[in-house]
Amino acid sequence: MSITLLEHLKEPQQLKTLDTAQLIRLAEEIRMFLVDSVSKTGGHFGANLGVVELTLALHRVFNSPTDKIVWDVGHQAYVHKLLTGRREGFASLRQFGGMAGFPRRNESVHDQFGVGHASTSISAALGMAVARDIEKKDNHVVAVIGDGALTGGMAMEALNHAGDLGTNLLVILNDNEMSISANVGALSSYLTKLRSDPTYARTKADVEQLLRKLPAIGNRLTNTLERLKDGMRTMVVPGQFFEAFGFRYLGPVDGHDLRALLKTLEDAKQLTGPVLLHLITQKGKGYASAENAPDKFHAWPSQSKGEKKTKSYSQIFGETIRDLARTDNRIVAVSAAMLPGTGLTAFQAEHPNRCFDVGIAEQHATTFCAGLATQGMRPVFAVYSTFLQRAYDQVIHDVSIQNLPVMFGIDRAGLVGADGETHQGAFDISFLRTVPNMTIMMPRNGDELKRMVKTALTIDGPSAVRYPRGDSLVEDNLIEDVQPVPIGRAEVVREGSHVALFALGPMVDLALKAADILFNEHALDAKVINVRFVKPLDKNLVIDTAQVMPLVTIEEAALMGGMGSAILECLVDASVAADVKRLGLPDRFIPHGSPADLLKTVGLTVEGIVQAALSVDHRTNARRQVN
Repeated sequence: MSITLLEHLKEPQQLKTLDTAQLIRLAEEIRMFLVDSVSKTGGHFGANLGVVELTLALHRVFNSPTDKIVWDVGHQAYVHKLLTGRREGFASLRQFGGMAGFPRRNESVHDQFGVGHASTSISAALGMAVARDIEKKDNHVVAVIGDGALTGGMAMEALNHAGDLGTNLLVILNDNEMSISANVGALSSYLTKLRSDPTYARTKADVEQLLRKLPAIGNRLTNTLERLKDGMRTMVVPGQFFEAFGFRYLGPVDGHDLRALLKTLEDAKQLTGPVLLHLITQKGKGYASAENAPDKFHAWPSQSKGEKKTKSYSQIFGETIRDLARTDNRIVAVSAAMLPGTGLTAFQAEHPNRCFDVGIAEQHATTFCAGLATQGMRPVFAVYSTFLQRAYDQVIHDVSIQNLPVMFGIDRAGLVGADGETHQGAFDISFLRTVPNMTIMMPRNGDELKRMVKTALTIDGPSAVRYPRGDSLVEDNLIEDVQPVPIGRAEVVREGSHVALFALGPMVDLALKAADILFNEHALDAKVINVRFVKPLDKNLVIDTAQVMPLVTIEEAALMGGMGSAILECLVDASVAADVKRLGLPDRFIPHGSPADLLKTVGLTVEGIVQAALSVDHRTNARRQVN
């Protein structure tokens, strides 16, 4: 099939000239395009196939950008990007300098809100609706949220506020029974009941019609009948959960029936007050492999490159926790809707009664762990660095103030690449280092990660083990043979006398390569230190080294408040004057692109370390002055 309709589509207003048959054909073309394009570039896949008809209907019924369409998370906005003139940008999707994988306000006037984390859409859309009311405008505001994102507390807070305000707002619940992995919790069970129980669909119209016919005679009888009506609605009419929040509930509606969608959206457009439209969609719709394995096709699977001789840091972490739990019944693993992503599937398979997926609810997960810890458990919260930001108050208030032994396994620490600003793990050191009682460490490789996990579970207080995305060589040694790391002790991995390279995590290997170049090409003997602990810092080693040579600090984290800052503070407190050059992530948000490209832009390369060492070396500077 030639992609003629899609090729000629430059703006969403053109959809209004197409009839329903043409829109259905366009939906097929979009799916063909997404399969072809995303298979080449990578990117979020299944969720986008599931919202093709919904996105077409939204842009046909509403008038973007005057009408505001706000996407939750944003990983399902590829169709929206296609319909708003960005088809050619898909060749550079998620690549350095190319089109972002999420909505970005600076990319298109049709992207109303920049996003990457879940559960934000209703809050943002409500803010837009209130601004519209203040300015006495009459445009429509629509929030599209998935059933997984609806489990987030922020979404519940926004529903509560929207129902109280009573302003015009359309919330579309895209119910596909999935976030990245299968949804969990009472709300998910409630939605399952709504979508699967035929009694609801058969009785809704009949009951509402009956209730409208009941007479209103006499005050006492009227009150009795009103209570009867409320009771009957509660028993047989779907959506009572949302109507209790003050929303008018519509649905469930087949989210792939384009004709039904167009009619329902036109009807919803005429209603006043907050409205929730419940759609049933299928993640991966139209692509059999994605339909049958929606978790694996959340993003396009990476291609195998021969026999794998390494393991991902996530897998190493999860397997270590699993193995330690065999002999320690206190260990409990917790995830916020990210069991596969954080490597906990192995733990769940072996210890199902001690593994908890709490849904997209990082705040609850943290305080849940705190509660477990008060009863003698050793909870481990495996969470991406970018998502731990959402639980900062709970880390301080519920865990650290009470000095509870909760371990945070901070996955995706550092630059994660194609997901861009919202997902870079840049800030966890900075925001955790200021928290009293917290221990923070980072391994240089997979074997040291195993040692640090074992170490963290011996600490009688909060601890954080941060580790990057990607793979590492690792020995398949028994967990009983793994030795803990001495708390607060750095490791000198290369002796030297001219300049010291203090490196954190995988930056140690870059520092070692830089040290070889410095010695062979510049006659500069560099000492390389594997910092290991950001807090407590190995202050004695820092002070002793700074008294005899200049320092370069190297970290894949924000410079402001990071490991380099900790070293500077240590030297100031000890009244030691030293030359220190810090390498890390600058005070700006890092865009999307390959990790290699991004590291190069911020100077975290072997060449960048070499130049930094030369800039602080006294002998090099002296030669420059002579020349």
